Amino acid sequence: MTANNPQTMGQQFGRRSWAEPWKIKMVEPIHMISRDERKSALDEAGFNTFLLRSKDVYIDLLTDSGTSAMSDRQWAGIMMGDEAYAGSRNFYRLEEAIQTYYGYRHIVPTHQGRGAEHLISKALIKPGQTIPGNMYFTTTRLHQELAGGTFVDVIIDEAHDPASPHPFKGNVDLDKLQALIDKVGAQNIPYVSLAGTVNMAGGQPVSMANVRALRELCNKHGIRVYLDATRMVENSYFIQEREEGYADKPIAAILKEFCSYTDGAWMSAKKDNLVNIGGWLAVNHEDVFDLARNMVVVYEGLHTYGGMAGRDMEALAIGIEESVEDDHVRARVGQVLYLGELLTDWEIPIVQPVGGHAIFLDAKGFYPHIPQNQFPSQTLAAALYLDSGVRSMERGVVSAGRDPKTGDHRYPALELTRLTIPRRVYTQAHMDVVAESVKAVYDAREQTRGLKMVYEPQYLRFFQARFAELD
Repeated sequence: MTANNPQTMGQQFGRRSWAEPWKIKMVEPIHMISRDERKSALDEAGFNTFLLRSKDVYIDLLTDSGTSAMSDRQWAGIMMGDEAYAGSRNFYRLEEAIQTYYGYRHIVPTHQGRGAEHLISKALIKPGQTIPGNMYFTTTRLHQELAGGTFVDVIIDEAHDPASPHPFKGNVDLDKLQALIDKVGAQNIPYVSLAGTVNMAGGQPVSMANVRALRELCNKHGIRVYLDATRMVENSYFIQEREEGYADKPIAAILKEFCSYTDGAWMSAKKDNLVNIGGWLAVNHEDVFDLARNMVVVYEGLHTYGGMAGRDMEALAIGIEESVEDDHVRARVGQVLYLGELLTDWEIPIVQPVGGHAIFLDAKGFYPHIPQNQFPSQTLAAALYLDSGVRSMERGVVSAGRDPKTGDHRYPALELTRLTIPRRVYTQAHMDVVAESVKAVYDAREQTRGLKMVYEPQYLRFFQARFAELD
């Protein structure tokens, strides 16, 4: 850590404290309901935090997707919405922002990230093909499977170890990728699915050296590389902090260089891009653009709005500009690191190093007595809500789903509970409350029992599954 890092400033004598690079102009009141009311709400939700009503939540760390606070500039931009059905001026403003900061040629707007995942999967994947990637993400893998493909994990081994201090645990293992190419043939790999700050690994970044080497390997075999750019701004921050030669480069320049090694990207703009709804697909190749632009009309909307209102596109274009400001990114990641350091000081098991958007609690470390088929991550999320009204989410066996061939649970090495920090929403005092709740739950860990699943939907079960306490 350096003296300029927000997470270390003020912690040693002689250092100056840091503050968020914004001031509060509007507030939304929140309150904590009683423990008995929380228990009733948890029972009604089937111990699934996704099924809780937001009015019953005190501090909402379920997700950073669409939960960020927009700036005064973004709200002003909403009033500039051009709601023309075709050729809205806000689309061209959005197109220019993506071309400027991400560097891709062609833009297809979508209603949110999974709309873009659907388009790229349907456009490029043929039944029976294999899609390598640096650890799965739930909706991404499902779209790939629904298109007839099979996802294969080629992330480095350190990503599956929550205690590993590797600074870039999101890196692709190039030897694994080469072995997969040798096995299935380059012609049966439509693209490599690369994610920045890998969510399921604990928000772990990819290094610039790794994406550069990946590009060279894929060029050798004629394979394209497509990027999940959802949290690439945060990935760029970690490159600036950890990778030699980037300490003095601005986040915007690092982001654009990273994207230059890929052929396109899909984006859930509800994360890095600081809006409550929206997404986009950006590609460099004309053939892919032609397919995607045609399909978006069928599945989303016209190619100049793709499921977004004009005002949403304007707020998104402004959000892109704000998201790459160095002060903003340092404060955003700094708040996550602050919470991570509190928990680390108390020797609470979390994924290390701390990621960019969330703290990932190691549920196996909390509950070594609870087997994975009794859902320790789900159990931990429920326990946190019951203790303090803090809403988190499961990222373990429930999220991993079932193997489509065998029907058995997938059992990932990482069994995590995610505390996801919205951007520009909570203060450091909120983080203190969260940390104290985590510690209270950890201190009571030996008395905690697991859960059983009593309802399971067909797809993406973590959203709607229901659980009950074991007898």
